Amino acid sequence: MADMREIRIEKVVVNVGVGEAGEKLVKAQKVLELVTKQKSVQTLSHRAVRDWGVRRNMPIGTRVTLRGSPAETFLKSALDIRSNRLPAYSFDPRGNFSFGIQDYTDFPGMKYDPEIGVFGMDVSVSLQRPGWRVSRRANRPRPVPRRHRVSRAEGIQFMKDRFKVEVVE
Repeated sequence: MADMREIRIEKVVVNVGVGEAGEKLVKAQKVLELVTKQKSVQTLSHRAVRDWGVRRNMPIGTRVTLRGSPAETFLKSALDIRSNRLPAYSFDPRGNFSFGIQDYTDFPGMKYDPEIGVFGMDVSVSLQRPGWRVSRRANRPRPVPRRHRVSRAEGIQFMKDRFKVEVVE
């Protein structure tokens, strides 16, 4: 396969939604940093929801973006927790996919800490081919042709070949 046609993992985003600021958010950040071995960033609400007591720009979650070999290592351990099985509906038309993990203690080496509690997380994986910088660059951005985009079927096949994932219909 030519180098420019090779599909690769652009990034893995691990997200924990807490819904409120304060002590719970700090614990969620600690969990993410333990699991990913990388510093987490707070996510802010985009709008106010009075019924939930959420104001605009209020910290309501935390996330970590992994790229390169740390992303691949984390993805392997996260897929092991899911028994290397993903539902077909978790893949989008661009080949990207997402799945959830119920409890951080499922990761190898993690023990339950009563002070922290139980936190689940969402894992989103973005797949792409080299050359996507063309669409995002400041000087003369251009659209990426359809034949160079990753399709849903190609994303599923990539995960089957690379990570031995079973995609369940």
